[in-house]
Amino acid sequence: DVIPDTCVNLDINLTYDVLFYDLSAAGNSVVVTSSTNNWGACASGFGDNGIIVYNSGDGYYAYDCTCPYCYKLGGQSVAVEVDGIYAVCPECGTNYALPSYGTPTKAGPGQYMLKNYRTQLSGNLLHVWNPGY
Repeated sequence: DVIPDTCVNLDINLTYDVLFYDLSAAGNSVVVTSSTNNWGACASGFGDNGIIVYNSGDGYYAYDCTCPYCYKLGGQSVAVEVDGIYAVCPECGTNYALPSYGTPTKAGPGQYMLKNYRTQLSGNLLHVWNPGY
């Protein structure tokens, strides 16, 4: 991974928390930050840019919002913005495909995938964590 390891450890209740109702439908995503549900630093991703949680229909994926291209190129901590099934860097223009593990598309100069975090669904509870930290 281009993005350094950081503390990620949170549980999302997909049924009872209105902030996450959108995650019940395939193709939808939510950006989690340190202020979401007062989870603090372990929900903010690298550089406090946030974490994208995406429902693929076959499972849930979690990605750091920090653009790996901008970080590798100049050490910039630029947050990508979610646009449908893509995360787009406002600085370099790279599009990252959320259904494909955050792989960059041909749009933009990016060469590296978004940093992936682990997810595990147990009933209505989605656990997101970084095993490398």
